[in-house]
Amino acid sequence: MIRPLHLTQWGFPLPSLLQAASDRLYALVNWFIPQKLTGDADVVQGVRMFLISHFFGPFLGHTISLYILYIQGKPDWAWVVFFVAITLFWPLSFLLRLTGWYVPLAFISIQNLLFVILWGCYHYGGISSPILPWLITVPLLAFFYLPSARTRIMISLLIAANLIGFYMIYKWFGFPSTIALGALSGLGFVSTFCAGMYVSMMALYYANIVSSQSELEQEVQRHQQTAQELSEATEQAQQAMRAKSEFLSNMSHELRTPLNAIIGYSEILIEETAPDDQQLADLQAINGAGQSLLRMINELLDLSKLEAGKMELHLESFALRGFVDQIAREWLKPVADSGNEFRVDCAEDLGEVVGDSAKLSQAVGSLLSNAAKYTKGGCVTLSASNEGGWIAVAISDTGPGIGPDQLANLFETFGKQDGETSSIYRETAGLGLPLSQRLCRLMAGDLTVDSGLGRGSRFTIRVPSNLANSNGSPAAESVLSVSSESL
Repeated sequence: MIRPLHLTQWGFPLPSLLQAASDRLYALVNWFIPQKLTGDADVVQGVRMFLISHFFGPFLGHTISLYILYIQGKPDWAWVVFFVAITLFWPLSFLLRLTGWYVPLAFISIQNLLFVILWGCYHYGGISSPILPWLITVPLLAFFYLPSARTRIMISLLIAANLIGFYMIYKWFGFPSTIALGALSGLGFVSTFCAGMYVSMMALYYANIVSSQSELEQEVQRHQQTAQELSEATEQAQQAMRAKSEFLSNMSHELRTPLNAIIGYSEILIEETAPDDQQLADLQAINGAGQSLLRMINELLDLSKLEAGKMELHLESFALRGFVDQIAREWLKPVADSGNEFRVDCAEDLGEVVGDSAKLSQAVGSLLSNAAKYTKGGCVTLSASNEGGWIAVAISDTGPGIGPDQLANLFETFGKQDGETSSIYRETAGLGLPLSQRLCRLMAGDLTVDSGLGRGSRFTIRVPSNLANSNGSPAAESVLSVSSESL
């Protein structure tokens, strides 16, 4: 196992210190980048190159100016101009922060660098000046700062103009002998070292950028591959869903035909059988089992239609109070047969609503069926209200209730709950509750439950009171979008 190097004096890992320093440098660099330049990633990289070179470049440049001062022994006007021109690189970062003029400031910086190099060459060695190798940094900076073809051409013309001007001044005035060439031998080493450090620093940073972009491209390719695999998996899942829906639909139709015959013949035999005949109970059991199985098949068929997106709404205007009374008449006897009291709690006038009364009746009937089946010797209450553009139909019972662990999966199809009284609503195939919830969501509403062990259950259906108008509203579109995803 390779261990990181440590600084023995302070006891800190060297990689951690370098990472911390790198993070602070990036934070400082990013602070100087104006907000309007952050939209383009390529521009941001060029700006960062610009800022880093202007943070550290003047330090290397002043190494040369201070060495020249050491050789001269005292400053003169040529050295002061040289020193000030190098120092002017630092304010350009603040000007970029204030103005955001990246391209103009980059041209000014390159021109100032050309001036510093040619001024130093003119006064300190002429054509043999040790400062002359810094000329190789100019096209490199143009490549780093301004990568477009047009700006590179302009930089090339700028370099050519400066060299021509330098040559013309040399032809007219010659080179002054400020410092003897023999004394500049040490400056050659310093200048070459600083130029190499500067180019290496920029090249390493550029290589880091290229490496990061390569890693980013690889990551993007991996994400694209993952997205393609997910798309293929989704398509396969959709095909499986469609195949399942078609299978359920075909099987439902195939099963309903013989079941209808069984139910029909059993009803005929019940009518022909005397009340005191011992076979009557058996015939009624056959009829009841057939009716139960037919309801389950119909629920399977409806679920397959919902999952396939083939279930349609048939909107109509109806009186909500009349709808509640009709439901109450239909379910009064089944609820009473379980020894329960059936109550209706709603206002006399609930107004007119627009919706699919058949699907709403199917959802309410499924909830009343559960309440009547699993509540023994208690009370089942049907309540309704019409307020704020929404109708609420609630079915409450005093049955065993549902535990909190089972509530989360209560509306899953073909689910299986553990426990005794807590799973009483799901001891069958569990199609009624999931189907009711999906029907409510198809009508831009929802089905919720409030229950607890030993305190009964309350299922509440909420759907828009005018489904024709609510389909165009943003709120309804949001609900319908969620509904379609859940289906």
